Amino acid sequence: MTTKKKTSILTLIKEYALVTLGMLLYVLAWTVFLMPNNLVGGGISGLSAMIQYATNGVLKSGYTYFVINVVLLIIGLFTLGKQFGIKTVYAIVITSVGLNVFQDLIPAEICQTLAVDNGKLISCMMGGALVGVGIGIAMSVGGSSGGTDIIALIVNKYRNVSVGKMILLMDVVIICSSIVMPSYTADGELLPFATKISNVVYGLLMVYLTSTCIDLYLSGARQSNQLLILSSRYEQIADMITHDMHRGVTVLEGEGWFTKQPAKVLMCIVSKGESNVLLRYIKSVDSKAFVSVSTVGAVYGKGFEKIKGDSSSKPSGD
Repeated sequence: MTTKKKTSILTLIKEYALVTLGMLLYVLAWTVFLMPNNLVGGGISGLSAMIQYATNGVLKSGYTYFVINVVLLIIGLFTLGKQFGIKTVYAIVITSVGLNVFQDLIPAEICQTLAVDNGKLISCMMGGALVGVGIGIAMSVGGSSGGTDIIALIVNKYRNVSVGKMILLMDVVIICSSIVMPSYTADGELLPFATKISNVVYGLLMVYLTSTCIDLYLSGARQSNQLLILSSRYEQIADMITHDMHRGVTVLEGEGWFTKQPAKVLMCIVSKGESNVLLRYIKSVDSKAFVSVSTVGAVYGKGFEKIKGDSSSKPSGD
């Protein structure tokens, strides 16, 4: 097996390992901190938890989470096309299984000590932070938990509504709807109305904490680097960037001022995580290569972020 294939396989394994880690943190947040306190949250996981509370634990959240996401994925495929990758499906399966299994696997004493005894505010903060970090880890390698993201994308396709605002609106609606739904504790007691009101406040706080943690994580994980590479073996390096890393590379004409000799300079932009892979390969090809690495604030185009805005509105000519 060639070095290039090994690198590709290792990268794929790393990505799926990170998606698994992210979703396990997501599941732990719900099963250890949130559900033992009958707390609610946004998204399909929040709705699934509310259904579990309303059925007194008969219908576990993992089942409803899986069914709702499968329905949304099918609708999304017909409406949006094939933009939901295998990682999203994998993340949904991991989360669905985890939400059911972890509730029976984790001893009640641990949930009592870590969550219930510490109060709902601490549990809300810990759960919201874990959910945000978990989603951030999965999103950093192309994974997604699906859910309300799909609904927001569908609405955005037909209406000029921000995806972020749409997700926030749905989260608020789901959390507030918990007021009118019955909610039973693990002991079978029905929560009083006043407690459900306070749970709504905790739920809104959790949504804020989750979105903040996602942004904080992704601001570092999605950082991009621009590399300028000066090497006599520039062709071999450029081919690797194009064919193995599937990134664009530009060959610039240069001249060494000291030697007065012409030179080829490669310029490419890769994600922060890919920079280390590329540097290792450059070293294996040409250990004397000169490489400059700089951080770029935003990158738009194929393989990176899409330029936001309405494509139908074009600037008018003079």
